[in-house]
Amino acid sequence: MTKKIPVTVITGFLGSGKTTLIRHLLENNQGRRLAVLVNEFGALGIDGALLKGCSDCPEENVIELTNGCLCCTVQEEFLPTMLQLLERRDEIDQILIETSGLALPKPLVKAFRWPEIRHGATVDGILTVVDAVAVASGALTDRDKVEAQRQADQNLDHETPLEELFEDQLAVADLVILNKADSIDAATRQQVEALLRAELPSHVKIIHANYGKLSPDILLGFNHQVEDDLDNRRSHHDQEGEDHEHDDEIDSIVFEAGPIDPVRLLEQLQYLVEAHEIYRVKGFVEVPGKAMRLVFQGVGNRFDQYYDRPWLEGERGTRLVLIGKALNEISTLQAALRTV
Repeated sequence: MTKKIPVTVITGFLGSGKTTLIRHLLENNQGRRLAVLVNEFGALGIDGALLKGCSDCPEENVIELTNGCLCCTVQEEFLPTMLQLLERRDEIDQILIETSGLALPKPLVKAFRWPEIRHGATVDGILTVVDAVAVASGALTDRDKVEAQRQADQNLDHETPLEELFEDQLAVADLVILNKADSIDAATRQQVEALLRAELPSHVKIIHANYGKLSPDILLGFNHQVEDDLDNRRSHHDQEGEDHEHDDEIDSIVFEAGPIDPVRLLEQLQYLVEAHEIYRVKGFVEVPGKAMRLVFQGVGNRFDQYYDRPWLEGERGTRLVLIGKALNEISTLQAALRTV
């Protein structure tokens, strides 16, 4: 029998650091021939573009799926893509799947039970990446606030959709990676770990990371065949069958422009994040007079930027994706960015 290709699913909320973790894996693959499926929320493939810049991973091994969260497009998008990869099984040692930050992991894993995939691939393990700073600030796990809302409104008998999503991503984990751990102090880290531990089985470990810098020996090789163990990984959406809904108010907008002063851009984005419920900003900025591409990322009101490589011919331009809730005034947001 042909050996199954092990698949590692990397999940986690928007901006937790999944792409950075995968990039580090690609650049430190220890001889493994890795292929990556990247699923983004929004039409602009920022994460895929970042991963394709890794010298140790052929561009054809990085595949972008941008037509919706994989948990909703498993049959339409994921199945044919996986079948194409399985045809190249002699060229691939391991597959990494980066889910959208808004995706439920279990519908994706269930697809590995399908006969078309089951014979050729198995889910080796699920890594859940957690933004230590976001959890510490209560952005995703503010239980006191949720309970106060319940007490104030007798009709509110459920948790927020984002809270449920976060807990579902923890519920399936084989390993939880507390990323950006150096950005909070030791006492706060203990509090964050206690919150996470309340959602996790006792055997699931929590490890710290900064910029996703962890050895492949830690992240790969669980051999858990997760598709056969899903009944032991309970989540909020287990009773919904294959049909489930995302929060319809969560949307994304794309901003494209020419050269932009990054200082003025940052000032405007900080203002917009305060005025609107924007969870995530990511993209590339063309800085006037610079030959290098500026990677621009934001989670909440925290922003990071760095030059990653020279622009390629015909590639220049500023392209940003903003992901948030109830972004009804899309034209207003785009107009505001064009003032920088």
